[in-house]
Amino acid sequence: MDAYSSDWAAQGQRHIWLPYTQMQTATPPLPVVRTAGSRIELADGRTLIDGVASWWTACHGYNHPHIADAVRCQLDTMPHVMFGGLVHEPALRLASRLATMLGGDLERVFYTDSGSVAVEVAMKMAVQYWLNQGEHGRTRFLAFRGGYHGDTLGTMAVCDPEEGMHARFAGMLIGHDIVALPGDDEAEAALDDYLARHVHELAGILVEPLVQGAGGMLMHDSSVLQRLRRLADRHGLLLIFDEIFTGFGRTGTMFAFQQAGVRPDIVTLSKALTGGTLPLAATVASRRIFEGFLSDDPGHALMHGPTFMGNALACAAANASLDLFEQEPRLAQVAAIEGVLRARLMPLAALPWVADVRVLGAIGVVELRQVDDREALKRRFADAGVWIRPFGRIAYVTPAFTIAPDELAFLLDAMGTVLAAGQP
Repeated sequence: MDAYSSDWAAQGQRHIWLPYTQMQTATPPLPVVRTAGSRIELADGRTLIDGVASWWTACHGYNHPHIADAVRCQLDTMPHVMFGGLVHEPALRLASRLATMLGGDLERVFYTDSGSVAVEVAMKMAVQYWLNQGEHGRTRFLAFRGGYHGDTLGTMAVCDPEEGMHARFAGMLIGHDIVALPGDDEAEAALDDYLARHVHELAGILVEPLVQGAGGMLMHDSSVLQRLRRLADRHGLLLIFDEIFTGFGRTGTMFAFQQAGVRPDIVTLSKALTGGTLPLAATVASRRIFEGFLSDDPGHALMHGPTFMGNALACAAANASLDLFEQEPRLAQVAAIEGVLRARLMPLAALPWVADVRVLGAIGVVELRQVDDREALKRRFADAGVWIRPFGRIAYVTPAFTIAPDELAFLLDAMGTVLAAGQP
């Protein structure tokens, strides 16, 4: 059957505008009719094993009954109510649970609808924190090469300006300080000196802990985060961890920063927060940050408020997702996946067209020396029965934590076979 024989697919394809896609030349997208667990069923009757959990969100697999039941129940009660002057139980309960999970004094949760906006809010919080202290020049951020924090105007400005996807917008973006991560004592000393000269301009340091995701799945060890915490404390800067990709078990702990033994002043969360069911993000601030907004002056309030902030359906899904982390052995499943990824992907490093193989938690990355045709490579994966979406020079897998052993074996067999067949 032709994948576009269904009227909805044929008609809609003429009107849709897809993300990150040159619409003139791209292969038509694959119409999906059903999902279950780690499987995606296509309109043409094929079933693909999903290797990327829908951009890393579906950590419990698709259609988990506990999340589905929670959303149905909430829909019958209250799908949404504005969060300006009103609150509801799912949002308040979720805020309490997130604060408990994050620990320390990360205790104030501000909801948004997407990861990019959560980072925008974190940046806005940091700048206004200093403004509320009477410091008006601290409007820039220190961010890092290889980093990615979103596609909105504010977040584009703190992504890698050369290797990222936003270079064409350079002329309209606010300038920030983008430097290399401090991986050793010498680099830390150099960054210390740099901060001493520029701290009066900076509101904070923004970093993806342990894995820089969409910037290339670049990995660093926990000592980098310890160095950044020392530098932030020494120079009085706020430290922001962008855990949108790494949060909720992906790196082997519930949050990546837990592996470093340090804490941020602000952390951003999204993606797996609802188990891949509904849009929701959160910016969680420490007590110190929150108290910096308390004043008799109305102008000291955080003036931000998305229309669907704290959506009740999304919060119900997120609470159900947290239930599953408490009731089912998710971190043990991640550890098991990590072992399989290491065993199955590391031998691919011997291929002459492979530049690097790296694994952390439920993240497996094969970096290629070059990719001449990513669309063709994606089609080869689909023809092999798996959904893997390469970007840049990397092919990667970030499967659901609940993927069955035989499905994971099939996924990695297909990945290895396609990559071993020749230079992509």
